[in-house]
Amino acid sequence: MVLFVVLSIFSGLVNFSLSFSNDFDPDLKINSTLGKSYTISPTQEQKIKAIDGVASFSKIVEERALFMFDGKEQFSYLKGIDADFTKVSNVQKSLFNGQWLSPNTSQVVVGYGISQKLSLGIFDFNNPFEVFAPKPGKGTIENPDDAFVKIGLNPVGIYAVSEDLDSKYVFADIDVARELLGFQPNQITTLELKLKPNADEDKVKEQLQNIFNNKITIKNRAQLNDALYKMLNTENTAIYLLFTLVIILTLFTLAGAIIMMILDKRGNLKTLYNLGSEVKDLRKIFLLQGTLLSILGGLFGLSIGVVLVLIQQQFEVIMITPSLAYPVDFLFKNVVIVLGTIISLGFIASLIASSRVSKKLLE
Repeated sequence: MVLFVVLSIFSGLVNFSLSFSNDFDPDLKINSTLGKSYTISPTQEQKIKAIDGVASFSKIVEERALFMFDGKEQFSYLKGIDADFTKVSNVQKSLFNGQWLSPNTSQVVVGYGISQKLSLGIFDFNNPFEVFAPKPGKGTIENPDDAFVKIGLNPVGIYAVSEDLDSKYVFADIDVARELLGFQPNQITTLELKLKPNADEDKVKEQLQNIFNNKITIKNRAQLNDALYKMLNTENTAIYLLFTLVIILTLFTLAGAIIMMILDKRGNLKTLYNLGSEVKDLRKIFLLQGTLLSILGGLFGLSIGVVLVLIQQQFEVIMITPSLAYPVDFLFKNVVIVLGTIISLGFIASLIASSRVSKKLLE
C-alpha cells in the first residue's frame, strides 16, 4: 500500500513539475550546427508545412540583451516571435497581468521576475523601457553610444510560469529582435514546431534534416529539459529502491513464519516423507503457501492504496495551499511495478524459507 501511494505521489509531483516546461517548450526545437543563426527560405517553409505530422511552426530570434527601466538594469533574453508562436506554445495562457503582444509593434511581454527586479509595470509611459545590444561589426569604438543598438519597448503584459522562466525571457515581435541584432528578414536563431497528436517524431526529424541538408540540431521537449528529467528519474528510482528495501525487511517476517511452521509441522512432514513424498514436493507446499500470502497481501494492500490515491485525485482531501491540492497521479504502470515487486520478492523469501525442508530435518 505504502509503495503504491508513494509512487503515485511522486508521479503527481513529476507531472506538476513538468507542467511548467510543457506549457513553455515546443515539441521540437531546431538550432543550427554551424552558428547561432541561420536562414530559412520560403521554399523550406513550404516543405516544412507539407510534412505529415507538423501542426504548426514558429520562427524565433533569441539573444541575451541588457534591459533598462528607471535606472535599473537586468540581463535577460529577448525572444522575438512571429504571429504563429501562439499556435506552438501555450505561454500566453500564463499571463499574470495585461495582454499578449500584437504583431508588428514594439509591444513586449515580460516575466514576473523581471518586472519585480526592474519595478516595471505595464502601460507605464512615464519611464522608458529600453533594450540594448552590441552593434555587429569590426573596428575601434570611439564613442560608447555608437557601440550599442537601443530600442524602446512598450510592456503590455506580464507572464508567470516558474521562478527560473519568469526571470529569463522578454517576448517581443520578431522584427524588433531582428532590428536589435542586425538580422536579415529571413534570418532566425531557432525554429519551434508543434506536432500533431500521434505524429511519428523520428520521421519528422528525418524529413527536417533533409530539408536543411543535415546542418541542424533537433531536440524534443525531454532533451530540452534533460537535466530536469534526469533529476526526476533519479529521485523516482531512489524512492522505489528505498521502499523496496523496507519491503525486503518486512518479508523477513514471512520467511520466519514459514520456518516456524516447518518446525511445527515436522511430524506431519515425516509422515508424508515416509509415505513416499519427495523432499522437493514438501518444499513446494511451503513455497506455494508463502507465495499465496505475498500475492493476497499485496493485492489487499494495493487495493487500499488505489482507493486512497483515487480519493485524493478526485476529491483533493489533502491540500498544500488553500488552492493547490497535493498532486497524485494514478498510473497503471505503478500497479504493475508494485505487484511485480511484491510477488517476486515474496517468491524469493518463500523459496529461501522452504529450503529448510531437508532430508536431515526429516530423518
